[in-house]
Amino acid sequence: MSKKPQYDPAEIRFPDQHIVESPLVPEMEKSYIEYAMSVIVGRALPDVRDGLKPVHRRILYAMYEDNLTSDKPFKKSATCVGDVLGRYHPHGDASVYDALVRLAQDFSMRYTLVDGHGNFGSVDGDPPAAYRYTEARLSKISNEMLRDIEKDTVDWDPNFDESRKEPRVLPCRFPNLLVNGSSGIAVGMATNIPPHNLREVIGACICVLDDPDATLGDLMEHVKGPDFPTKGIIMGRSGIRAAYATGRGKITLRGRATIEETKNGRTQIIITEIPYMVNKARLIENMADLVKEKRIEGITGLNDETNRKGMRIVVDIRKDANAQVILNQLYQYTQLQDTVGVIMLAIDHKVPKVMTLKQMIQKYVEFQDEVVRRRTQFDLKKAKERAHILEGLKKATDIVDELIATIRACKGGMAEAKAAIMEQFGFDDPQADAIVKLQLGRLAGLEILKIEEELSGLQTKIEDWEDILANDARVLEIVKNELLDMKKRFGDERRTEIQSVTGEVASKTSSLRNSASTPSPRPAISSASSRPPIRPSAAAAAASPA
Repeated sequence: MSKKPQYDPAEIRFPDQHIVESPLVPEMEKSYIEYAMSVIVGRALPDVRDGLKPVHRRILYAMYEDNLTSDKPFKKSATCVGDVLGRYHPHGDASVYDALVRLAQDFSMRYTLVDGHGNFGSVDGDPPAAYRYTEARLSKISNEMLRDIEKDTVDWDPNFDESRKEPRVLPCRFPNLLVNGSSGIAVGMATNIPPHNLREVIGACICVLDDPDATLGDLMEHVKGPDFPTKGIIMGRSGIRAAYATGRGKITLRGRATIEETKNGRTQIIITEIPYMVNKARLIENMADLVKEKRIEGITGLNDETNRKGMRIVVDIRKDANAQVILNQLYQYTQLQDTVGVIMLAIDHKVPKVMTLKQMIQKYVEFQDEVVRRRTQFDLKKAKERAHILEGLKKATDIVDELIATIRACKGGMAEAKAAIMEQFGFDDPQADAIVKLQLGRLAGLEILKIEEELSGLQTKIEDWEDILANDARVLEIVKNELLDMKKRFGDERRTEIQSVTGEVASKTSSLRNSASTPSPRPAISSASSRPPIRPSAAAAAASPA
């Protein structure tokens, strides 16, 4: 049987249709620009205000809508993914789940935004379990990213089918862009912002609040440098300073390794920390390949003794070999020492910009100033509306007999009663509505007293909120106090050590270039690119634009 569609060609004829000729080059340029901006603004790059890409923002907000806060039970990740797809993100489920997984990985995020239950992958590059087997909810710090979102603190946009609205940005009570960092590849540009310590970044924010003219040196008194979840050691400060001053820089990051002697007199290299986003299993495999190909000599064994207590890679050294020389070779030829390219690029009001450290902090402080003002305006409006109704109820208690008589005389229901009250006693619509719905029990003496007390409390709050909106210093003081509260509740110690070095640490490429011109007793290795290709870990894959 033919599977061709059964229709009459006349049914698909549209006489008004016609072909419009368009020059190829202008049409392609227009289409490409539209595509590029869609990827740049709507997919691959984070917003400078909340530090989130659209897919991450949609995940967090969808979970918030479903009341999946940190104090609620876990829910299947499949449900979360389905909600995001159905409401806000009409793309592949894999991209959404990969993004959700990354938000829950403590080796990818400095402060995890999703609390995961189940197998969410490992630093070895093991893939996470399928979303039908894992569960998720918002972490405690994510609650603060969404706090007061219902108080008109941010702007909203329609979703893809205009059936509901989604937040353009989250209120974000802490500077998430710097704290958790971000990476992504757009069209013609890319971003790679390393994570930082919450205490340090908030300290820099307060420094800018106290002194808007603060210099980079002042900010670096607080922000020492990136702080990676996998710890490690940053070699030198010049790359950090360049990245913070210009928005671009290179940081040399080493794993932590010590040389120890065993009881039988042998020497071992013990690796307890590796650079950020390095696949541990691939790192060990790379070491083994270098030994097998005799590019590094003197290693007799490689053992991964990592357990729940922490990472531990043991490299056994031959008795007649120099452990320090071998360790230097591992730094040079493997990802035990890696270069992190910093590109501090983010979206600022739909425009991609490379920013300095101070500019990013200023943008966040300005955003929080706006959030506090909009929240205060919302609370003030609600308080005035409630006070207006309470004033009507208070007035009504003085003329209760006349009101009851008027209401009883109305035979047309509540609508007629409202109209009569408004006409005879001068109440407006909200007040009349509250009066006709008033229970007789509220007319008791104690209940009347409660109305008066509530009205008095509201009037005090109204005066305070009006003073806040009229006083810029008070707004900034609120921003400062809320940041200090976040620092107190979620701040922790720095994990990544920063070591001072004499001069610049040469990159692998330059080291190899120098070794090619100067004879060296080390094993000859053609280039760093001769290493076996390292497949990206699950975390790195999840970091790609969704």
